[in-house]
Parts: sequence; structure tokens; C-alpha cells
Amino acid sequence: MIIDCYAQRLLNPFRGAMHTVRYEAAEAVTVDGMNWDIYVTDDLLLEGLERMPHTQVGDIRYGRWSVERGLRRGPRNPSSDFRRMEAMGSVVFEHLASLQGELPFSFKDDYELWLLDTAGRPLALLHSVLDPDEISNDVALEWRAGFAARERFTSSAACAVGGMNIADYLSGYVNRCAGDVPVAQWFRRGADGHGAGLGGIHLPPALAGRVLAPEAFPPLLLADIGHDDAHRQLLDDFHAWQAVWLLTLSGLDPRQRQALERQVRRQALVVESQYRLYPEMVDADLIQAARVEAMLRRSVPATREVDDSLPAFYIELSPYFNE
Repeated sequence: MIIDCYAQRLLNPFRGAMHTVRYEAAEAVTVDGMNWDIYVTDDLLLEGLERMPHTQVGDIRYGRWSVERGLRRGPRNPSSDFRRMEAMGSVVFEHLASLQGELPFSFKDDYELWLLDTAGRPLALLHSVLDPDEISNDVALEWRAGFAARERFTSSAACAVGGMNIADYLSGYVNRCAGDVPVAQWFRRGADGHGAGLGGIHLPPALAGRVLAPEAFPPLLLADIGHDDAHRQLLDDFHAWQAVWLLTLSGLDPRQRQALERQVRRQALVVESQYRLYPEMVDADLIQAARVEAMLRRSVPATREVDDSLPAFYIELSPYFNE
């Protein structure tokens, strides 16, 4: 019996990681390490069909599980196909209770699509997939700060760069750094961080097949070099606002991780939904302080902030972008 456990980043805008436990055509997913949604797929519907990158069949909800509440089952169907899917879902469910100490899982989305700047350098991570057959060039070449940032992100650089909504401005600025005709390239990232260049969108032939060193890829998924002082401050403020999710990333420099930990009280309520997925903590007291602050805020309704907890299958909806 092969049960696969892995993590994948939630991207454009980046909002942490989705962790998955998969067995055959059944999987359980979580974005907070506490609440798991279990789905099964009737994979027999794909037998005899040519597999295309976007070939899909509908998922059936097996149930929702957490340590606190146990299992809440989805609708049952007495068909023979459903009984087969029920058996796969049961394997995943039974595995969940035994792995809580194993979180977070390793990231498996090694194929990354980067928006490039006008010099051909990785500028912003747009998308990632687990396997090469999932690679697609049907991706909008537009980086997004996101709807949540539009509502709640602020920056000390706002006055210096203009009076419009600062998240809208940041999105426009990053996309302008990509040039009039944006270019994106797929890379396969190795365990050592090197990126082997693959194909891309509007990609000059000379860039195909190149290999970039780990330092070429922004560790916080958005380049913060090559900018004037005001825009560097804007990007620093955005990374500070994103800290509660950026801490779910692996491979961060300890000093960089600690700097992010100092910022998490900006999103104290979200810390409670994310800290279980942090691969390490340099200063656990900082995380604990944010959790205590979140508890205090919840106890005073007048000061309650919006909780950015995500559904298991993350799509950020926005009237401004088709996210």
C-alpha cells in the first residue's frame, strides 16, 4: 500500500501551502494542519481515455476530519463504484490520525513557472506543479498581490509611490518590471536549489535549457533587488505582511526566518491557522506571542480582525482580478 504525503504552494497570490495525503484516487487536504477535507474520485471514468493535462473527473466528498471534531461524513451512495471509492477514502481517513506529528510534509511542486524581468531573471513565482505532465502554458502572465492585500495591506512607502490602493499599485509595478511583453519560464528545481530551464511563454530560444544557481530565485517568491529605495521599502513591507504564510516555506535562511517571525503579529489571527505548518521556528516565543495576541483579540469582538483561513481548495476570488 503506497500512501503519498506532500505539500504544494498556494500561488498567485501566495497564501501558504496545501498539504495532501493521497492513496490511489482518494486524498485528504489541509491548509492549516488541523482540518482535513477528504475526497475520492471515480478514476475508472478515465479508463481508455487519452490523458490530457487538464483531464478531470468530479470529486466526491468523503468527509471532513479534525482531531477535535472527529469525522463528519459526506453523502453516501450504495452503488458498486461508490463502495470502491469508499474503501479508498477509508484508507486515507485511517492514516490521518497517525501522522499529525509528521506535519509539515516536504514540498513536491518542483516545477515552477517564473515571471521574468526585462533582463531575463526570475521576478515572481506564478505557478507550480508536481509533475511534468501538469506543465501548461495556459497561464495568465500577471502577478497579483491578491484581494486580501487589497483590503488590508498597508505600506510606509504609499505616499512616495502614489495615492492609489497600495496593493493595486504593487501589482502594477511588479508587472511593469516584466516589460511590455511579459515572459515566463518553467524551471525544474533540484534538491540543491538549482533551476533547470525548460520551455515557457514568449520565451526567447536562447533562454531555453539554461541552468540558474539557487541565488537566482527569490527565496520569498518575489524579487526584492534592482529597485529604488521607495519600491524596495514597498516590497519589504509586503513581505512583512505576508510573513505568516512565508514561514511555511522550507529552506529559508535562519536570519531571514527570524526576521519574518518578528512580523507575524501583523496577522496574529492567521498565525493560529498556519503555525502547525511551519517547518521550523528560530524563536518560538515570537510565534507564541502572536498566538496569545490572537486569543486576546478574539475575546474582544470590537477589535476582531478578519481571519484569513482558507478553504481546502484555494482560489482567491476578487472583483478586480480573475483570481
